[in-house]
Amino acid sequence: MKYKVTLNKKVYEVEVEQGEAILVSVADAAVPASAAAPAPAAAAPSPAPAAAPAAPVGAGEVVPSPLPGNILGIKVAAGESVKKGQVLVLIEAMKMENEVLAPRDGVVTQVITSKGSVVETGAPLLMLQ
Repeated sequence: MKYKVTLNKKVYEVEVEQGEAILVSVADAAVPASAAAPAPAAAAPSPAPAAAPAAPVGAGEVVPSPLPGNILGIKVAAGESVKKGQVLVLIEAMKMENEVLAPRDGVVTQVITSKGSVVETGAPLLMLQ
């Protein structure tokens, strides 16, 4: 039997035979976003904002997640000036709070992630100009 499972914005296709599961494929979960909106007029605006977090469009340097975990809080907003070493984001990993610090002085041009999101190592958190 084949199953499609959506987890953390990824679609996993899994084949199960005689108690053994085999991962067949992994893809980004663009399908549920378009399938969730029944009206064509409402579906057109939804995919454009959803695509922005996957491919940052703001000018500047991407501040990546240093480890996988849950976003507990975002301490800055777009347009805010930050200093090197300032706390930008709090990530919970293995029951510990980890601070993501500003790598340099700059201005936050775009916040890509959101509170409650699950991120992987290297996932873009925000853009710093």
